[in-house]
Amino acid sequence: MKRLILILIIIFAFSLSACSGNQAAEMFDTAKFEEVQNNKEHAIQLYEEIIKKYPDSEYAKKAKERLSELKAQK
Repeated sequence: MKRLILILIIIFAFSLSACSGNQAAEMFDTAKFEEVQNNKEHAIQLYEEIIKKYPDSEYAKKAKERLSELKAQK
């Protein structure tokens, strides 16, 4: 079941990023995937990169929220 959910998340992330052409969205989806994979350090790096490269995007706001949560878990 866990594997099926993971596969569905991957498919969903790729389908969203393929349609949008939005680099911030693709990075955000990748960061979320890294969280699912329990690779929090890489997720944090990606969220920080989104904030740096796309500070005015909706994904920067989302990335800040995720960063706060991840850093609080440390």
